[in-house]
Amino acid sequence: SSSLANTIVYEVQSGSQLLVSALMTLARNSLTLLALVAYLMYLNWKLTLIVVFLFPAVAYVMRILSRRLYRVTRNSQDATDRLAYVVEENVLAHRDIRLHAAQQAQSHRFAGLSDALRRLSMKSTAASAAMTPLTQMLAAVALSAVITVALIQSADNTTSVGGFVAFVTAMLMLIAPLKHLTEVANPITRGLAAMERGLDMMARTPDETGGSYRMERATGVIRFEQACVSYSDDAVPALDHLSLDVMAGETVALVGASGSGKSTLVNLLPRFVEPSAGSIYLDGHELREWDLASLRSQFALVSQHVLMLNDSVAVNVALGQAVDRDRVAHCLAAANLQTLMDELPQGLDTIVGHNAMQLSGGQRQRLAIARALYKDAPVLILDEATSALDAESERAVQEALQRLMQKRTTLVIAHRLSTVQHADRIVVLDNGRIVETGHHATLLAADGLYARLYNLGLGGPSDSGEDAAA
Repeated sequence: SSSLANTIVYEVQSGSQLLVSALMTLARNSLTLLALVAYLMYLNWKLTLIVVFLFPAVAYVMRILSRRLYRVTRNSQDATDRLAYVVEENVLAHRDIRLHAAQQAQSHRFAGLSDALRRLSMKSTAASAAMTPLTQMLAAVALSAVITVALIQSADNTTSVGGFVAFVTAMLMLIAPLKHLTEVANPITRGLAAMERGLDMMARTPDETGGSYRMERATGVIRFEQACVSYSDDAVPALDHLSLDVMAGETVALVGASGSGKSTLVNLLPRFVEPSAGSIYLDGHELREWDLASLRSQFALVSQHVLMLNDSVAVNVALGQAVDRDRVAHCLAAANLQTLMDELPQGLDTIVGHNAMQLSGGQRQRLAIARALYKDAPVLILDEATSALDAESERAVQEALQRLMQKRTTLVIAHRLSTVQHADRIVVLDNGRIVETGHHATLLAADGLYARLYNLGLGGPSDSGEDAAA
């Protein structure tokens, strides 16, 4: 994320500014240079030939130094990414670092990366600074040659004093635009490197493509047909030829050990993950046939990892939609947040801060539930939506969720019995395959994987049980 932010916020913006400024300088001084060369040709074409030989030499110097500057610039970009990542990492983990007294180790780590970036900056400065004196030295050599040839011509009375003075004056005027042209090599190289980095990032990011099928509100019939997902060619598949039919309005709980494929399964629906084989259907239409915006409008997600924008409560609840304050207030009340709204200084207009860190974990999770209530999508994806709530809040939210789940297709990644026991069907996953399916009592009686997970603690609120079924 630090690399992405650095590329978008700094590299692309600064690179475009450098290129625009450099191209304006290049155009202005190139025209001045051409006009002066034409004037020199008019004054004395023989002496001008000496001046013309100056340009290939300057171009060669610029080419060599620009290549070095480009390599150093790309290395500096990578070093900046590593440094930004360390800063981000230390900011996010500042409590753990202080708790484990790791400040000195992290300080050394930061100092090492800073020193590497400093050395690269010095190399870049040296390569950039070398262009001007080398160009001026070449211009001095050319001027010496011009004076020598002019003296020879004056001996033959082929060059007048006035013509010689005019030629030397015009030649001296060449040095300023030539110097400016060499100076633009640095910003052009930096700008091209920055823009190239942005283009590389775009090239590495596959375009999301969708079909043309649109529907205002789906009924919620879902079908997985021999779905396979592999995150790399040689890895064990996350989903292995999985087939599952979910009826409209049905609540299906997904249970399994960590890494069994539960999250991968639900991430297939909004096409956050693409299947490597098989097909997934919503209302009888393959997901690739759906317009992406229309497809994703059919799903509401409440995850245990809640993300909130640094904006008002109302904007966070109505994320992506127009804010209806009465509707927002109703959804917040249904998510058991009315007391919090009464306590906030500006009510619905209160800014929640970065990821709503001023709120407790349970309050953030209930905000996510209010967001799902507001979206009112036909298909709900609940990733343990009550995991961060106390017993009293959980009861209130469970009641709200039960009302919300009526006549809606619901997929629940289940960790606790309080979620599982209300499901119409429980699907047990293991290594990307469905190994059991049925009701809670039936699966317990079968004494299979579900029963083992239940006995490990799935039936209670203990942390060990949640981890076992995660």
